[in-house]
Amino acid sequence: MHADLPAPSHDEAEHSERLAALIRAEIASAGGALDFARYMELALYAPGLGYYSAGAAKFGAAGDFVTAPELGFVFARCLARAVAPVLGEVGGGDVLELGPGSGALAADLLLDLDRLGALPARYRLLERSADLRARQRETLRARCAHLGVEIEWIDTPPREPWRGVLVANEVIDALPVRLFALRETGLHARAVGIDEAGRFVWRERDADPALRDQVAAALAGSEAGLPRPYFSEVCPSLAAWFAEVTRTLEHGSALFVDYGYADGEYYAAARRSGTLRCHYRHRAHNDPLILTGLQDITAWVDFDALARAGETAEFTIAVHDTQARFLIENGLDEVFADAYATAQDEVARYALAQQVKRLTLPGEMGERFRVMVLRRSSREDAARR
Repeated sequence: MHADLPAPSHDEAEHSERLAALIRAEIASAGGALDFARYMELALYAPGLGYYSAGAAKFGAAGDFVTAPELGFVFARCLARAVAPVLGEVGGGDVLELGPGSGALAADLLLDLDRLGALPARYRLLERSADLRARQRETLRARCAHLGVEIEWIDTPPREPWRGVLVANEVIDALPVRLFALRETGLHARAVGIDEAGRFVWRERDADPALRDQVAAALAGSEAGLPRPYFSEVCPSLAAWFAEVTRTLEHGSALFVDYGYADGEYYAAARRSGTLRCHYRHRAHNDPLILTGLQDITAWVDFDALARAGETAEFTIAVHDTQARFLIENGLDEVFADAYATAQDEVARYALAQQVKRLTLPGEMGERFRVMVLRRSSREDAARR
């Protein structure tokens, strides 16, 4: 346990041990080492035990991290200005939010779409966690029941064709990644094993053909310029995941917000330890093998890979920018001015200013986070142009 991390409670430690026992059994059946992607999948999503499958608070001051919607309404109000024109194109349509967290983004987005006269016919939330669904229902019932919008929770992406906007804020970073090590001896897969005390430890083995192909595609010939050893990750499921969640979106936009890199910067020589990070009670660290099931595990998003996935699925890139510029382009000045003018007191005005700073400053979310909007038009709509 890291000395600077708070100790889990007795109940939390027992919960973590139940998940660890499940993972140890799978490691044993795998011959003593489990590829990190599978470890990450179990740590985050094992039914009833994984970080996102269990009921503990994840978001906001009481959780482990704060997302843009948890800071306040500014992010959602700017987002509404990007979403409204697309909903206008399709005559209402749907909004589909992936990984809706506490429900704060859904509530603020619906309220501002109402102000803009651009409510969708339906707001769908793709959420598998029963505990998070309950929290989202409570939030939306309390804040949006008067809007009269159909709100629906779904377990899988829609099977029937639909039109509108898909929203994914800080979702891709939680897709399981494969870890690799470039050493003088070649390419190695990083895996998870067990030591004599039953603790999870790192193992390395020669890279399998699939990983070799994935790393070769990601590095695009740049490996010769990277130092040794060099540690990083690839997200082999990204393209298939993107294709699945957007498969039935026949006309509209898919909007992704996440921390990440683009323009070939993901695999920089200076980033020789990769981008994997863990979040526990508002502390960030780089050890995913502790606090199993109690901490978030993420990797920064390769937006170049996301763009390729979109183009393969017949989307076009409409927007690719930093979060700061995206918010400015979508009415940040107006949103701030209106909210500042109607703020109750100086405390509220100060909190609003701090919210905007957190969203836009380069050292905060402004440049670390990127926004990509991918567009798809139906054949009929494309033919009319």
